[in-house]
Amino acid sequence: MLLNVTNIHKTYQAADGPFEVLRGVDLTLEAGETLALTGESGSGKSTLLHLIGGLDTPDQGMIMVDGRDIAALDDEGRAELRRGKVGVVFQQFNLIPSLKVADNIAFQARLGGRHEAGWTEVLADRMGLTPHLAKYPEQLSGGQQQRVAIARTLAPKPALVLADEPTGNLDETTAGTVMDLMLELVTEAGAGLLMVTHSETLAARMSRGLHLRAGRVA
Repeated sequence: MLLNVTNIHKTYQAADGPFEVLRGVDLTLEAGETLALTGESGSGKSTLLHLIGGLDTPDQGMIMVDGRDIAALDDEGRAELRRGKVGVVFQQFNLIPSLKVADNIAFQARLGGRHEAGWTEVLADRMGLTPHLAKYPEQLSGGQQQRVAIARTLAPKPALVLADEPTGNLDETTAGTVMDLMLELVTEAGAGLLMVTHSETLAARMSRGLHLRAGRVA
């Protein structure tokens, strides 16, 4: 089992008191499987994704990624996991403005000591980015920037890819194209994909779906 989430709880302090975002969530994901996480705004989707990615810690429960309990790791341990085993694609591209496209794509892989020039070239080619490798992010369209962000996430060959509304800032046609490429490359890499989305069209393309309602699996 690539991912095993058990009884996850998370509470934040709001202006009017504590707010329990997640109330005992369980989910599993196998290598090579794709899972859509859906639900209304405020249902806890992004919070759960951030916990699985080690960007935050749960108040209770266990998150096992490839046999390691993320919740039990310190900050350095979670950062190490993100450099290798877990890749995250955000709705905001989060590219480094001062780096050219080629260096943005390779950045995460180099940081984790997992850079493979051949695989990076494949990603750039498949994402249609080869003609743009010497450009800076500001010289690209939104769709091109998101392709760079996805290629950067896949460059270290993570076992688990987490995507938070990865096409939310794109028009429908561009979103479909980017999603096609991401699914193809995730499959080729043998990774598992967990994607937060509001789109029923995109959710239908996953192996299966999971719906959150008020912090619980509906």
